[in-house]
Amino acid sequence: KRERLDDRIDALSPHWDIVRPDGPGPHPLVIQLPGCGGKKPFQQTWAQVAAASGAAALVVDSHAHRGISQMGAYAGVCTGLRLRGAERAGDLIAALEWARRQDWVDASRIYAAGWSHGGWAILDGLCLGDKIERFTGLYDAPNAPLDGLAGAFIVYPYGGVGSLTHLRPAASKPVISAIVCGEDRIVGSRGPLRVFERLKTQGLNVSVALFENGTHAFDEPDARDLRVRSDPALVARAHALYTDFLTAPL
Repeated sequence: KRERLDDRIDALSPHWDIVRPDGPGPHPLVIQLPGCGGKKPFQQTWAQVAAASGAAALVVDSHAHRGISQMGAYAGVCTGLRLRGAERAGDLIAALEWARRQDWVDASRIYAAGWSHGGWAILDGLCLGDKIERFTGLYDAPNAPLDGLAGAFIVYPYGGVGSLTHLRPAASKPVISAIVCGEDRIVGSRGPLRVFERLKTQGLNVSVALFENGTHAFDEPDARDLRVRSDPALVARAHALYTDFLTAPL
């Protein structure tokens, strides 16, 4: 489906959440892309961590305007049958364009953060190059739409078959801070680690924290999956890394 960038913004914006720090701004802003299961309450916790660090957070719901229910998300998005990372990167492009138009946002400090499928979308977005319309459906997006992104915070991302990072070089090169989990039974650890090593060879500044005992979705207290184990100590460590990432000098 071909779509104007402004139409994507109009479709997304009624469904996203914004958490802002105190004060008039301009504030740094982080665009949060949740995992394949969609926007969940623990994303608000991360947004509050961002606000406490002085940054606003925009939590994007990629499912609502596409008519994807939570059941449909688990059956279709989480299984790779629909809405792959490269397509969803169009939502990041739209959110970034919207953010650049807001006078309360510091346009020099716009970040992206992604969990699982959301991390896949960000990583694929970096590799779109001149194929933006082909992968995202956006026919009027600017060239190199992710240039100027100050950084990307990636948590237990998918990096396997179908990931553009294995096929195309990164066209945009923000600073990347990543968390990979050693006991991840959903996306694994080897695929993401290979992705980040590949990006390093392309000149990106990438730092990876390996949570050796962490599972996928260690930060989701209400996950209903036997492969997932919530870990408050790892959550605290991850939140500290998020704060450091958002407050680091450019």
